[in-house]
Amino acid sequence: MGYGNIMRVETTGASWETAQQDQLGYSGVTASHMMAETDAGRMEKYRSKINAVGRQKGVEPALIAAIISRESRAGNALRNGGWGDHGNAWGLMQVDVNPNGGGHTAKGAWDSEEHLCQATEILIYFIGQIRKKFPSWTSEQQLKGGIAAYNMGDGSVHSYQNVDGNTTGKDYSNDVVARAQWYKTSGGF
Repeated sequence: MGYGNIMRVETTGASWETAQQDQLGYSGVTASHMMAETDAGRMEKYRSKINAVGRQKGVEPALIAAIISRESRAGNALRNGGWGDHGNAWGLMQVDVNPNGGGHTAKGAWDSEEHLCQATEILIYFIGQIRKKFPSWTSEQQLKGGIAAYNMGDGSVHSYQNVDGNTTGKDYSNDVVARAQWYKTSGGF
């Protein structure tokens, strides 16, 4: 699709901290793949919506699934009708509604196609911001930078070498990319 090939994005996978969500005794790409696989059964109920939004927005469905896996564990980590991050984020893709953060207004039901469209548009916005900020990066590097910016804003991305330096777990884009690669090759997205 138009934002780079997720299969060509370099990744180191999940940090030890992130892997501990599932009490894994290892980190890296293998840990990201295991967490994606753990969420795969729950992800099935969203497959048609994810595919529809991916087609509509030109974003690989595997990437949308990967963000859902990382952000909400395919809905499993959400409470009180779709809330996460101590009430600061909402929905499967955890749109930041905190006025001091993203300041977005939640759209649609927490697991709706409307929500997935909104969150995917936010991702696309950040990919665009990273493209402007780092025009010499390859499209795959810009995609990875945009994924990191989805987590912490484009002002938190300063270099490709340390793209995740300010992200949650210091691995957000690396983990999401590895999960997306699993969803593309093994999850059927």
